[in-house]
Amino acid sequence: MKVGVYFCRCGGIVSDKIDADEVHRRLVRLPEMGYFTAIDLACSEEGKAAMTADLAQRGPDRVVVIACSPREHEETFRAVLANAGINPFLMQMVNVREHVAWVTESGQTATDKAFHLARAALARVVHHEPLERREIDVSTDTLIIGAGPAGLKAAITLAEAGRKVVLVEKGPILGGMPVRYEEVFPRMECGPCVLEPFMAEAMHGPHAHNIEILLTSEVVELAGSLGSFSVKVKVSPRYVDLTTCVGCGACIEPCPVSHPNAVNCNLSTRKAIDFAFFGGLPNVPYIDPRACLRLAGQEPACELCRTACPVAGAVQLDAREQVVDRQVGALLLAVGSSLYDCGRLPELGYRRLPGVLSSLEFERMAAGTGPTGGEIRLSDGRPPERVAIIHCVGSLDPKHNPYCSGVCCLNAFKFNRILGHKVPRARVSHYFRTIVAPGKDECDLYQQAASAPTTTMLSYRQIDELSAELNGDGRISIRQDTRIDDYDMVVLMPAIIPSESTRQLAHLLEVGLDHRGFCEELHGRVDPTKSKTRGIYLAGTCQAPMDLARAMTQAASAAGLIMAELVPGRKLPIEAIHAEVDADRCSGCRCCLAVCPYKALSLDPDREVAEVNPVRCVGCGTCVATCPSGVIKGRHFTNAQIFAEIEGILT
Repeated sequence: MKVGVYFCRCGGIVSDKIDADEVHRRLVRLPEMGYFTAIDLACSEEGKAAMTADLAQRGPDRVVVIACSPREHEETFRAVLANAGINPFLMQMVNVREHVAWVTESGQTATDKAFHLARAALARVVHHEPLERREIDVSTDTLIIGAGPAGLKAAITLAEAGRKVVLVEKGPILGGMPVRYEEVFPRMECGPCVLEPFMAEAMHGPHAHNIEILLTSEVVELAGSLGSFSVKVKVSPRYVDLTTCVGCGACIEPCPVSHPNAVNCNLSTRKAIDFAFFGGLPNVPYIDPRACLRLAGQEPACELCRTACPVAGAVQLDAREQVVDRQVGALLLAVGSSLYDCGRLPELGYRRLPGVLSSLEFERMAAGTGPTGGEIRLSDGRPPERVAIIHCVGSLDPKHNPYCSGVCCLNAFKFNRILGHKVPRARVSHYFRTIVAPGKDECDLYQQAASAPTTTMLSYRQIDELSAELNGDGRISIRQDTRIDDYDMVVLMPAIIPSESTRQLAHLLEVGLDHRGFCEELHGRVDPTKSKTRGIYLAGTCQAPMDLARAMTQAASAAGLIMAELVPGRKLPIEAIHAEVDADRCSGCRCCLAVCPYKALSLDPDREVAEVNPVRCVGCGTCVATCPSGVIKGRHFTNAQIFAEIEGILT
């Protein structure tokens, strides 16, 4: 077997430290050695052309390139081999720039190291196999789970590019959590006003024909991989037809049932058939089957809402759940997050003392569409005179959540502004552990709050320094060590945590969770919008706590990655380096399934043996090392190749 060796001088960067002639003299004694050629700058256009011509003329069986990092130029030299008519995987690179020339002071030592690395490459490359890359046809459609800000932004971005989108939302309206907010920081814009253009664009815009919206729906089954996912979506009935209903609300008043309104944090009631809240889109009521007398089986004959409706067929009391199938090329997970249960810190009085609210409850009270019509008031109707806002409830605390949610402080200072406008005489105290207000506009919000004459900033070290109790006047006394202050209202700022739906979907979609319970990204700094399952992308607070701007940016980034990876008319290349299972020897023990970080392995239901999905597999080798029977092979990283390389180093 003839091995051609190409030494790149790297414009003198390598050859100034490593003696190429000496490496040649020592390599020529090895039986695998065919010929040795030095090139001044192999990655340049001239260098690649010269190397291509030389390869075509000499026709080596294998090739070793002594140059720089494979991460930087392995694909460059594989392309050179392919252009010369040689299988690109019959090459091994030796990194003598970063690993030797840049980090070794002595020229003789550097030359010795380069020789040993080259000898190892020669020993390894004779075991290389001619691998082939395959290509498959793909679907360019995308299914997005979650119709909050991130989901809407991604859907519209993809639709504007002519892509088909299926937008799945478990709730009855679009917009997610921020659509419930009267104002969003840092510029105090109206939350529904900020999101209304996106909701209207998705429903009625010029590209709305590319977006299929499935409300009151959830994904229940997933199969396939990037480019070819098969998804089953359970669509629960709304009992009011979206295309027929005109949103007049005539059906609401006759309904005899009122029950707590979860959208308003149970601070108000809604009828069994009602709108989510005024201004929620689509502007169509829906029936809660748990409250409806007919659907719950208590009054099977009740149809007062249908009788009152002036549009025939709009109220559909006999609607049934259905499961629909969708074929897509990629999925985007944008299901949002939840807030930490303040009741887990009982000393702060949540659910125990009247006037103690969570941040979301205060948001809804302050909203014009909320339970009080936007008035900040106590249970007896009076506006509060003194308000305490307690930061970091369940954050930065090893007993609860050790991380910082990053946006709670700015929400707290937003509340300061809201109180200043709606209850200008109210005095506000911020109990804070630390202040987090990054950004070009965000710090202004903090400074305005801190400098207001009606605001007091009180620092604490640990949350257990604080406790709340009712005093003799019915007000809330907050004790901090020996200090006691009385308040009419207390607002708690809880940590942002993963939602229950995040955990459920992560299990269903085989997307990993990090140690905090958020969806785990491929790389937290350079690939935060990709999950470790190829073809499934992340956006918004299911991946990490973040503000509205970052969620929107992440959604646009994910949409861009999807468009770049799934291009109409272009096939999807499958990486040749992946694991292979010898099905005849596999016992079906499932050890490999448990350790694969990319969920690339599954069990063949007919033969009960492991099989590899080459689209998902990245060739990391975890399954190869785990298999107790040694029946999994890592293509291009076989035992024979690795042991030969080790022996070449040590000989």
